[in-house]
Amino acid sequence: MTVSTISNSIAVIPPIPEPRPDFILRDDAVNAGKALQVNVPHALHAEWRPHGQPRDPVSILEESNRDRVAELIPIRYGRMLRSPFTFLRGSAGLMAADLAATPVSGIRVQACGDCHLLNFGFFGSPERNLIFDINDFDETLPAPWEWDIKRLAVSFAVASRDNNHADTTAAAIRCARAYRQGLRDFAKKSPLETLYTRLDGHTLIDMATDAKDRKRHTKYADKARQRMGEQIVPKITNMVGGRHRLIDQPPLIYHATDALHDADVAKALEAYRLSLPDELHGLLDRYRLEDTAIKVVGIGSVGTRTYIGLFFSRDNHPLLLQFKEARPSVLEPYAGKSRYENQGQRVVMGQRLMQACSDIFLGWTRSRLGHDYFGRQLRDMKFSLPVDGYGARELKHYAKVCGWVLARAHAKSGDAAMISGYLGKSDQFDLAMGAFAEAYADQNERDHAALVAAVKAGRVEALIEDDL
Repeated sequence: MTVSTISNSIAVIPPIPEPRPDFILRDDAVNAGKALQVNVPHALHAEWRPHGQPRDPVSILEESNRDRVAELIPIRYGRMLRSPFTFLRGSAGLMAADLAATPVSGIRVQACGDCHLLNFGFFGSPERNLIFDINDFDETLPAPWEWDIKRLAVSFAVASRDNNHADTTAAAIRCARAYRQGLRDFAKKSPLETLYTRLDGHTLIDMATDAKDRKRHTKYADKARQRMGEQIVPKITNMVGGRHRLIDQPPLIYHATDALHDADVAKALEAYRLSLPDELHGLLDRYRLEDTAIKVVGIGSVGTRTYIGLFFSRDNHPLLLQFKEARPSVLEPYAGKSRYENQGQRVVMGQRLMQACSDIFLGWTRSRLGHDYFGRQLRDMKFSLPVDGYGARELKHYAKVCGWVLARAHAKSGDAAMISGYLGKSDQFDLAMGAFAEAYADQNERDHAALVAAVKAGRVEALIEDDL
């Protein structure tokens, strides 16, 4: 072999690309976060004042009802009336407007957008393990990290009041501390370590503070494992003309009467199928659609269009899918529009980015009327821990878990080192969150009272489901 032949056989090594502007060393990111404290000190986060002109919470709620199914809106109000806590759950848009007026450091993450304690819970992983994580992403959008931790801390303060705790800020402070400490730990991990970190059911049980707490979490984990779609099919279906049909339970489950409904469903299902990874097309094709029905879900979601899809394999193995309407995030007016044209795709991508693992049937579609939807399995071990009746110690422990889980979710999409640098090692931010949570819990009670007054005055109609 000649010298010229050897030289011609050597591959040309491409030049090393310039690093991205945001690709900085961890210590530099920590220091950059610390520097942000100068303009936005931790104490500023403790403050809550209604912004601008006197706000009418009922008017904001009415605005959020635009393009919802009109006959379902009274159910939404009825569910929000039950307590200040259920009001908080149903008023994500109202709180988003309030949070937009609070100070932020300028660091953004993929935010949940509706981060309260009942939007955390169990669900099944593709490997059929039980995972504990955030489990609602209807409002997800890139936004300031502070908005999620503030809403979560407030939810613990409101829950503490519902449970008549003497100290109604302790759980909120514990939540913020777990979030701060969690981000500091994740800032030291590799990106892959953060990606692979998850909290499974067994670990959550092992974290129990005592035998009573361990027994409670074991019971909830067992309940979650029993919440499978195929187990409820016999309860919600019957046979009509030799085919399975979902049983109407108006006004909470009922069939659409639109003559074009079936054609619309077929077209939307094909678009949904194409949104799934290619390797799942064959799996979905092994099931045939038997029936669809509209189902009322949640509190803040009531009035949005949600369908149950009942599928069966050729050997009559059932599959239940839920297709939930995805509207623009409540954060959009304050954080900017999503990069995704389809709001269902926005939800799916945000969920995949924040969760430790996600449902294999997570996909999106659009109806002929222009409504966006995201699809997923119905139930599939999904279970939120009921905190009514929790003592102060149990709620503080649960706050610690949720704070850590939120830290992991934000670390996946944001700069954990920079946020950690901003938060620091002291408890100043934690205490500020406790003060903010207490002040906003007062505001939430005033807003709940305003809704109660509006119903009594006949300004809005509420349907109490216990009266059905």
